[in-house]
Amino acid sequence: MKNVLIIGATGTIGQATRHLLLTKTDYHLTLFARTANQLTLNNDRETSISGDLNHTTELFKAMQNQDVVFIALSGDLPKYVKNIITVMQEVQVMRIIFIASMGIYNEIPESIGISGNLQHNPYLKKYRQAADLIEASSLAYTIIRPGWFEHGSETYEITTKDEPFGGHDIAINSIADFAVKLITDDSLGINQNFGINRPNS
Repeated sequence: MKNVLIIGATGTIGQATRHLLLTKTDYHLTLFARTANQLTLNNDRETSISGDLNHTTELFKAMQNQDVVFIALSGDLPKYVKNIITVMQEVQVMRIIFIASMGIYNEIPESIGISGNLQHNPYLKKYRQAADLIEASSLAYTIIRPGWFEHGSETYEITTKDEPFGGHDIAINSIADFAVKLITDDSLGINQNFGINRPNS
């Protein structure tokens, strides 16, 4: 049985991944967010920690005995990720899975909409900076770059870092499904950077 820390556990992707892990695995989950204390827990398998990633005290507590750290955040991502990397290295937790965004490598083709690329959308800069920090670390990382997520068809395709996106949208449950595959398979996606989209959407 693995111990999985979900940072950003109250967010859309964090919640979807949490519920799928509870359904498909017997893992123990630690749910970390500013308002994690408001979550209704499965007391046999879940622990919540309310914390602020600008301060590492709660993060050190949350990181103890974890096997995988799954991150789905918004906000000051470079600062948050620096703190997470520092704590992970100190407590020797090595596996990290990070949700970034499509477009951070200008990999969206014109047929999909180049306005979603970093060169046209400065908002993506923090996602690119966070991804660069993770790739430069000594951690065993996987970066996931989802398309515009919504509720819909769960058919999806995976692209590599140097491949263009084949679709604009992606179902939230598809992101969670791929994340759970990465969490459960220790050999899948190590030190790789993937796009995920619904093809021809």
